[in-house]
Amino acid sequence: MDRFLMGIDLGQSHDPSTIAVVERKEVQGEWDAAQYTWRKHVGLRLRYLERIPLGTPYPDIVERLRDAAQSRELAGRCRMVVDATGVGRPVVDLLQRARPGCPITPVTVTGGERETSNGDGYCVPKRDLISGLQVLLQTGGLEIAQGLRFTKELLEEMGTMRVKVSAAGREQYGAWREGEHDDLVFAVSLACWGAKKFYGLEDGWWTNEHGAALMGRLV
Repeated sequence: MDRFLMGIDLGQSHDPSTIAVVERKEVQGEWDAAQYTWRKHVGLRLRYLERIPLGTPYPDIVERLRDAAQSRELAGRCRMVVDATGVGRPVVDLLQRARPGCPITPVTVTGGERETSNGDGYCVPKRDLISGLQVLLQTGGLEIAQGLRFTKELLEEMGTMRVKVSAAGREQYGAWREGEHDDLVFAVSLACWGAKKFYGLEDGWWTNEHGAALMGRLV
């Protein structure tokens, strides 16, 4: 089952709003005689990045998101994972009323220690989002499509992220200097978090029905 996850970082006065589209793809692996079926490999690919221009009114941003979700490539196959921190909550409400035709998951980014659900979304530690993306990039779990716009900027943002330890002993992730953007990192990390949360990233085996269909095409 291939799915698309739209990670959306809603900017404020100094940061652009950013869209990242990650594809979760299942690929046929080798034949497993013990299971009598083919192995199934699950991977992620970053397919699209977009920075919406600074100063764009939130209703226009919502319209852009709805158009993206209803595009030929994504319609019926995507889920939105939206940053609902701060000003994000009212924008999420606007987006829900716009009926983009896909599930919408609000995520409030916190400095806490563990992920929780508030009934209408999730509260996720910033640490979990950033470290999850770092692991995927380091292990090859996330591929970046060739020729993708903003790839250079994304990698630069990853390079400027650092971990700071607060007086209370908590890890805090942030940019090296004030004024640096982190919108691309957060949009991609939200999409990857959504892929793992709702669809899983573990390899496995095709079902017997799928395996039978593959066998039928080979004989």
